[in-house]
Amino acid sequence: MTKSILLVGVGGQGTILASKLLTIGLMEAGYDVKMSEIHGMSQRGGSVSSQVRYGDKVESPVIEIGGADILVSFEKMEAVRWLKYLKPEGKAVVNDFEIESMPILNGKADYPEGIIEHLEEKANATIVDAVSKAEELGNAKVMNVILLGSLVKSMGLDEIDWERIIRENVKERFIDINIKAIKVGMVLVK
Repeated sequence: MTKSILLVGVGGQGTILASKLLTIGLMEAGYDVKMSEIHGMSQRGGSVSSQVRYGDKVESPVIEIGGADILVSFEKMEAVRWLKYLKPEGKAVVNDFEIESMPILNGKADYPEGIIEHLEEKANATIVDAVSKAEELGNAKVMNVILLGSLVKSMGLDEIDWERIIRENVKERFIDINIKAIKVGMVLVK
């Protein structure tokens, strides 16, 4: 049985690092894993997505519309943009965070209202405030690993040694805060 995970965000949020740590953990747990990533104008705050599929034998890294078991969104508007990829019975973990796009920054559009309500109506969505939790830890940039922790817990992957994976794949000065971050993320979901 292949499981499909879609991680989406905005350039600079750490979406790719989170998906790489996830991929390493899944491979070390003995799964066949395929990952693909798209950096759409990510340097300019554009959309970034990463697709991770794992199971006994995975043929393709690509998740079709309606094929994701879980959608993890680092920014709430990105969750709306990618929602059609979620299976009807799938789960969404959404960071309650806004990054204004260029049309909004230029005054040509407004950030949409009611996004969280829309997501909760359309999907089995868990809304987390990963940014506030990251700031409490002392570094807003670890919100990506907090979201990874929420994903890990949601998918029942907490038996994997995530602490060791972080130790082996994160710059030394960021190891301790990222270990704290993944633990925080795991308690944000039930």
